[in-house]
Amino acid sequence: GARRSSPPEILARAAVRRHRDRAAARLGDHDCRIREVAERLVERRGDIRRDVSCAIDLGGAGPEARLVVRGDLSPAMVARRPGPRVVLDEEWLPFASGCFDLVTSLLALHWVNDLPGALLQIRRSLAPDGLFLAAMIGGESLIELRQALAWAESEQEGGVSPRMSPTVDLQDMGGLLQRAGFALPVVDVDTITVTYDDAFALMHDLRAMGEANALNQRRKRFTRRATLMAAAAIYTQRFADADGRLPATFQIIWLTAWAPHDSQQKALRPGSAKARLADALDADEKPAGDKARPG
Repeated sequence: GARRSSPPEILARAAVRRHRDRAAARLGDHDCRIREVAERLVERRGDIRRDVSCAIDLGGAGPEARLVVRGDLSPAMVARRPGPRVVLDEEWLPFASGCFDLVTSLLALHWVNDLPGALLQIRRSLAPDGLFLAAMIGGESLIELRQALAWAESEQEGGVSPRMSPTVDLQDMGGLLQRAGFALPVVDVDTITVTYDDAFALMHDLRAMGEANALNQRRKRFTRRATLMAAAAIYTQRFADADGRLPATFQIIWLTAWAPHDSQQKALRPGSAKARLADALDADEKPAGDKARPG
């Protein structure tokens, strides 16, 4: 049969590893955003009543409670974490099928080239009725900084260099989870807005978190000083709040799904519902083709 083609290498995984290795030493000084998302993950995990005997966190920065193994692409990042640890690539998970009751991932999956493949491997690593809970950076993140840099580059250099990793459309995420074999997928979004003194403080924070540009087509030399100064000025002019501080938007996409199990709730067959939607809504039901008239 035809061989499945590999996904395009849009992201340089070696660069992602270098950025995370570099960030590991001082991450504790710049990980308040990571800690906030980790706390929300703990809350979501606490809302799900389930015993866990064997679990893994992909990305190595998830909550401490009840997690058995920590895995990360970066050896230096893994070394910071307590307990059992493994250096791994989220695109090539080295685990046997069905070996975990819980897989969490905290702000790591936006750095993989093959998200459908990574989800499929996560699904295979879960035991029946195992839980997958992940937080991903969404496409609306850092919209202010990206616009300021694009405007500044266009103005100073006559063009715009690639800076934003490709993101999956929010409407497509549930379908990706289902195609990977998950049951009962739920996708929702949090928006976190953080304010900074200036654009340079934000850029320094991102670099210190290991979130620097890792696109294969990224500019390999440093951005011109004039372009950076122009971007900082544009950011302030267009986005500063009443106190002169600069907002930075982080969109967090939450994925919750389960490995299939016979005990799970099943979707009803079409036409098998025991109650009509019109009754539930206390509304008049119109046959298909009739136009509803204003009441």
